[in-house]
Amino acid sequence: MSLLKASILVIDDDIDVLTAVRLMLKTEVEEVITEKNPENIPLLLSSRSFDLVLLDMNFNASVNTGNEGLYWLKQIKALKPAISVIMITAYGDIDLAVRSLKEGASDFIVKPWHNEKLLSTISDILKKKTQKTTVVNIKTQNDPNLLGESDAMLDIFAKINKIAPTDANILILGENGTGKDLVAKSIHDKSLRSNQPFIKVDIGALTETLFESELFGHTKGAFTDAKDERMGRFEAANGGTLFLDEIGNISLQQQAKLLTALQNRQITRLGSNQPIPVDIRLICATNLSLAELSDVNRFRKDLIYRINTVEIIVPPLRKRKDDIVLLTEHFTKIYSTKYFKANISFSDAAFQKLMQYNFPGNVRELQYIIERVIIMSEGEVIEPDDLIFSPIESSNQSEENEEHETKLSTLEKNTILRVIKKNNGNISKAAKELGLTRTALYRRLGKYEN
Repeated sequence: MSLLKASILVIDDDIDVLTAVRLMLKTEVEEVITEKNPENIPLLLSSRSFDLVLLDMNFNASVNTGNEGLYWLKQIKALKPAISVIMITAYGDIDLAVRSLKEGASDFIVKPWHNEKLLSTISDILKKKTQKTTVVNIKTQNDPNLLGESDAMLDIFAKINKIAPTDANILILGENGTGKDLVAKSIHDKSLRSNQPFIKVDIGALTETLFESELFGHTKGAFTDAKDERMGRFEAANGGTLFLDEIGNISLQQQAKLLTALQNRQITRLGSNQPIPVDIRLICATNLSLAELSDVNRFRKDLIYRINTVEIIVPPLRKRKDDIVLLTEHFTKIYSTKYFKANISFSDAAFQKLMQYNFPGNVRELQYIIERVIIMSEGEVIEPDDLIFSPIESSNQSEENEEHETKLSTLEKNTILRVIKKNNGNISKAAKELGLTRTALYRRLGKYEN
């Protein structure tokens, strides 16, 4: 977007600043709206559209947050996640301004500023915003279900476009519900094998007895229930893509058999001695981290290298909150049509409630939330009270946090005992090495006595 077409909102309690910015921008942009009272931000954002906001870091407002600028930045991003915000700060608040970047601000400028620098900053941000929109449209035009406009998703789209035309083996990492299967399908659809089969196998669900039969096939009479000859998934995917989901859940014995097939590029059906060559593009996915997968007691490193020519990490929804509005609108359209409820929309307050939720179940949880609220809705506008978050995910998250805390406690206890032993029981020396006071060390020892 060019400056000349931009609509900019400036919020500062200093009239002189507002006047200076308005005079500077009035000939450069299409519209400049200035506002002294930040309390009017929600009304302004809901009543009209802005391309960019200039926001002061400090106000004489009755907002007890420690810093008003960060508070209002969060409010703006909750109401309009896609809007760009430049923070206006005094030199002494640079640390807070840097923190604002982590909270979603696009940039910050320091008072007093040079007009050329401010214009350049605004122009660069608007250009990047236009480029991002263009990239989103290009990347997702063939992927109606793989959506995103956050930086994390744009990076994934770029990586998909780069690796899809190759035959490189891909490992997709991410929590449950992040959409790893959609990434795999997108890679296939953009590959040179797109007209060939895409075969998905939930490999983690296969028992030891079914593993070989499902992947490699079997001959008639190979085992008790083998009444007919059957083609395995490797053969079914020949010429196309084989997607092995939940690869991290297979046993070491299964890993050895899989590694042999991948190295030799051929399989042998159960009950047969005849090798069958296969030509597949392999994509694997797991909810384990690469560090967990690299545990030699859990997964063979030679297999990791074989399946992981390129890795793609799909971020959890809590780390790509810029996509929540886009995904919500997408699922709303799907389920409004499915359940014959036209013109369903979400209030700004409902969107804000979604933005504040952590989504332990990721995109899948958001999808179920939207489907549920569409089914139960009685009006055309979804309000915050209509949104009910899953107690299942909340329970799981609590259990995971408790398990994590237990692991940390065990690690701390073992470290303390090891350092005390190293210092031959000398508490003063052990406390010094651990960076604790004697009192703090005794307190920790007391905690672990039981």
